[in-house]
Amino acid sequence: MAWKDAYQYVGKLFNKHDKDELVADDMHAESGRQDASLPLGARIGSVVNLQKTPLIRAISQGSLIAMPDEAETRIVAISRMQLPISGKMYRYYLNRDADGNNGGEKFLQLYCDASGELQELLYCSHLTRLIPETVEDQQAFLGENGAGLGDRNYSLWREQLVSIGWDEASLDSVFSDADSLQYERDAGDPAQEFVAPFKGVETRIDDAAGKLGLQQDVVFMPYRRSLNEAGEQSELLLISTEILRSKDGSSKRDIHVDFMIALPLEAERLLVQ
Repeated sequence: MAWKDAYQYVGKLFNKHDKDELVADDMHAESGRQDASLPLGARIGSVVNLQKTPLIRAISQGSLIAMPDEAETRIVAISRMQLPISGKMYRYYLNRDADGNNGGEKFLQLYCDASGELQELLYCSHLTRLIPETVEDQQAFLGENGAGLGDRNYSLWREQLVSIGWDEASLDSVFSDADSLQYERDAGDPAQEFVAPFKGVETRIDDAAGKLGLQQDVVFMPYRRSLNEAGEQSELLLISTEILRSKDGSSKRDIHVDFMIALPLEAERLLVQ
């Protein structure tokens, strides 16, 4: 599934507004690559050098973030998110393990403004995935009926992490004596009890030629909590309901909810080669 195929799916997401950009795309099409003209010069196979000091500091303060291991230093997939915003959002995957059996998904999320300038950089790691099996569960995680995903607060309970295999020492370092972690919605008016979650389409390619990949509808909301009393360090909990449309060019349907932990990073902490 190439970027040019994705154009047929998501229309204006890949429209070009600049003649030079069109020329660059033509040149890359001739060379058979579909991962062209991306922020930081990234391509599938690029080596990522990420300073780990901010991650280590966050973990020491009780963050749930998972460090990238030695095998997670190359970009193995790249996606674009079609959202109702003026800029563009990209995800550079270091691990695309969807089920969490081999380290779980890890990616860098970049937001660039309409001028192409990088405005936000997040490092994201997989926490867990659940399948909303009932209609009521699906409605809640889609934020339908004015409740559920998009509520002002979200509680992550210690027992939830016990159920996915966290050991007692790790739980104690995160929760201390508390039974839950309290997150606040990181979007909309904080006084509102509910804000409709964001909706978009993610199109991902898993090889440079764009033959492998997936496309899915995404309904998501970010939540935030402080890691220290001064509020100088915080982490995000990204809750995303993903409805798979197609995989590797074939139609496929699936629905799941991903919980990702994210830390904001300074661009100077990252080098892509």
